[in-house]
Amino acid sequence: MSIEVRNIHKKFGDFTALDNVTLKFPDGKLTALLGPSGCGKTTLLRIVAGLEHPDSGHILLDNESATQRHVRERHVGFVFQHYALFKHMTVFENIAFGLRVKPRKLRPSEAAIREKVAQLLELVQLDWLADRKPAALSGGQRQRIALARALAVEPRVLLLDEPFGALDAQVRKELRRWLRRLHDELQVTSIFVTHDQEEALEVADEIVVMNHGKVEQVGTPASVYNQPATPFVYSFLGDVNLFRGRVHNGYLETGDASFHAPTHQDVRDIQGTAYVRPHDIDIERYTAGAKGLVVRLERIHAVGPLAQLELLRSDTDELIEVVISQDRLRHLQLKESESLVVQPRQVHIFLDHAA
Repeated sequence: MSIEVRNIHKKFGDFTALDNVTLKFPDGKLTALLGPSGCGKTTLLRIVAGLEHPDSGHILLDNESATQRHVRERHVGFVFQHYALFKHMTVFENIAFGLRVKPRKLRPSEAAIREKVAQLLELVQLDWLADRKPAALSGGQRQRIALARALAVEPRVLLLDEPFGALDAQVRKELRRWLRRLHDELQVTSIFVTHDQEEALEVADEIVVMNHGKVEQVGTPASVYNQPATPFVYSFLGDVNLFRGRVHNGYLETGDASFHAPTHQDVRDIQGTAYVRPHDIDIERYTAGAKGLVVRLERIHAVGPLAQLELLRSDTDELIEVVISQDRLRHLQLKESESLVVQPRQVHIFLDHAA
């Protein structure tokens, strides 16, 4: 099912949760709504589900207006962060619940319900837990049961609100890989809300980055990470160093150094900021006349395959974070407090008037 929202506006008192949001969600794809708390992503998800109503705007499901449709008429499956399982029911009965409460003329037979639940338990790889109560399950198992219950009614759209937010890091990582494989098998149009950048980049086919009730950027995980459209997207999707200066004739002058900015050849003396990922910076020992920024090595944090270096700019005393391989660290034989030179390999510059 294709989903489209047009000019959605929603306020709660004086707070604007969604500010004229227009989006199309690809049919059969897994889309992540990504952004900080309070950016409007959960409100948008609930409006698509029919659990909230917009102040203005339209919801289209398969190109037909669904704005006034009741939640039961939208054929939506919803998975909440905190499972929302019925504590007094077994796993089997939790999954069967949506089928049992259907109107009599649409309700499957008892045999069909049992067959469907058995299939879903096998799908989520928990068929051996059918007779247990939710209290006897781990958090990851409960969330898989919640997903099976949402799938039982054969929804045309699957909506997930921070589905792994209540789980510890290792379980969360395992479940998001499992969700990606499950989606590839089912191909149901899905939207999930998350504030976890790594989760969105790993799981989603498409990412919608939101901030203050507006859409900042829409694209594939690779495109939003590698070609961020706004300073917010660049800063939100991973660590970044900021180098402030003035842009003139294709260069950003920052302190004692200058960075090439070929996309700004026609700019004449405008304040700007260079955004550089920690892993996109070359580092060498300082020698007289070396090109780049002179820094002092403040701290080395070397755990795992990568080493994180904290550097202090000699001209502004601003902190710079650089990530290099352990092999590179061993080769350089760096010591804290020594002088180094850094030179960005990849720079993205935003002009202040454009930001």
